[in-house]
Amino acid sequence: MNKLFQILLLSFCFLVQAQNIKIVQKPIDYSKEKVKLSLEYMKEHHGLDQKTPKITPKIIVLHYTAGGTVESNFKYFNNLHLENQRSTLKKQSSLNVSSHYIIDRDGTIYQLVDPELFARHTIGLNYCAIGVENIGSKAQPLTDKQVEANAELVRFLTKKYPIEYVIGHSEYGIFRNSKLWKESDPKYFTGKADPGDDFMKKVRSKLTDLKLKSKP
Repeated sequence: MNKLFQILLLSFCFLVQAQNIKIVQKPIDYSKEKVKLSLEYMKEHHGLDQKTPKITPKIIVLHYTAGGTVESNFKYFNNLHLENQRSTLKKQSSLNVSSHYIIDRDGTIYQLVDPELFARHTIGLNYCAIGVENIGSKAQPLTDKQVEANAELVRFLTKKYPIEYVIGHSEYGIFRNSKLWKESDPKYFTGKADPGDDFMKKVRSKLTDLKLKSKP
């Protein structure tokens, strides 16, 4: 088998894999009030004055939930407003955090928000980032099935959108001095550890052909 045929065969396999991905639709309530709060956030924090909370995804940010189940996290993300205990975030906006996708420990992928709609999950990058949450924590490491599912989802999304980067939430700070960073408050930044270096290495090892970047 010559090298060109091997490359073509490999590309075909990746395409079939992306086309056959199974994504369960589980939409959170993107109400008129959520649209309003999202537009306010985009204007106040990202300097974007838009009529609709549309985004053009360039980055995929992988997270973990720090506990809970798909259902408990879905219920949490479905709330319109942040709870009072999250004072650092609520001081910036009452809009609740959410993500576009959530992946269960068995690798099942759920879509919560359309990838072209705004979701609050990564400071400074929300306007151009798709958020992917994974059920797990530091004490409950993410699974090999989640590694596979994240890689499949990233591959699928790169077929649909002009994705240039895939990063872990813990890595987002490296964008602070780049052209991609849009945050009006220079003091608004929180340190993150998720989803872990080992998990990111495993996911990236399955995506080397895409040549996605991890920093600006």
